[in-house]
Amino acid sequence: MKRATFSPKHSSSKYGVRSISLPTRSHPSTARSEEELSKLKSLEASSSSSSSSSTSKVETICCGLSGLSELYKCIEDLLRLPLTQQALGQHQNEKWVNEMLDCPVRFLDLLGITRDAILLMKGSVEELQSAIRRRVGDCDMENHLSTYWKLRRNMRKECTKSLLLLKQMDDELSGASLPLDLNDHLSAVVRVLREANWITSSIFQTLVVFLSSPILKLKANKWAFVSRLMQKGVFAYNNHEENINELEKVDLIVDNLSRDAEAEKIQSAHGRLEALVIAIEGIENGLECLFKRLINTRVSFLNIFSP
Repeated sequence: MKRATFSPKHSSSKYGVRSISLPTRSHPSTARSEEELSKLKSLEASSSSSSSSSTSKVETICCGLSGLSELYKCIEDLLRLPLTQQALGQHQNEKWVNEMLDCPVRFLDLLGITRDAILLMKGSVEELQSAIRRRVGDCDMENHLSTYWKLRRNMRKECTKSLLLLKQMDDELSGASLPLDLNDHLSAVVRVLREANWITSSIFQTLVVFLSSPILKLKANKWAFVSRLMQKGVFAYNNHEENINELEKVDLIVDNLSRDAEAEKIQSAHGRLEALVIAIEGIENGLECLFKRLINTRVSFLNIFSP
């Protein structure tokens, strides 16, 4: 599967068309939302232009999730403004309003699926770590390894589904039309909300592509070569070199464990598994904060349109 950065395909032209052009005297809440969007776009541009290491990819995802939490906090403030509530209330039954109401719910669904998948993976990795520390018997170790591969395949499957749903949301956002008779404040609010949907989808796509990384297994006669490259954090295959992420590194070391559980390889496996647990916990914390913010955003929307 193709690796993704924050930008879905054609994002440069997308942001060019949908760039925020706020009124000169926009409300401070609108300006703060725009500032958070700009930070996320800068992070996106930075991750797209550099050939980052696997660690920085995870860090970038975590920064993106944290940035989204800050963005939706600003959006909550924006939606609580009487000026915003009055303006949106006048368009209560229009299609574009319902589309905006629907986006946080769809993101929440995808976030929940992703969070459940990584929690299962984290549990499997921690059990495998424990088994390695205890040096359990071959049969028990094989069961732990089998569970790991099963969860990796299931996570890839679920994340592939999520990626397709995100692409569908992008298509719907591209085809959505907005009325031209909005006042300056509401027009700015709507543009912020639409940009937030775009950047949220983009960061989610980066995350699910990372989690659905190809499962790496190699034939036994390639292991001596691969082991040397892994010491440098590089994996070569078919004369092509690339940085590999935490999941792929664990795949390689787990596959090697099933072939040869020497003390040195066991120690290396424990380090790789620990790095993956730390990466998963960072993503987990980011998703938890974002989940709460999306819930609050959804509630803010409903309060505007509830009688």
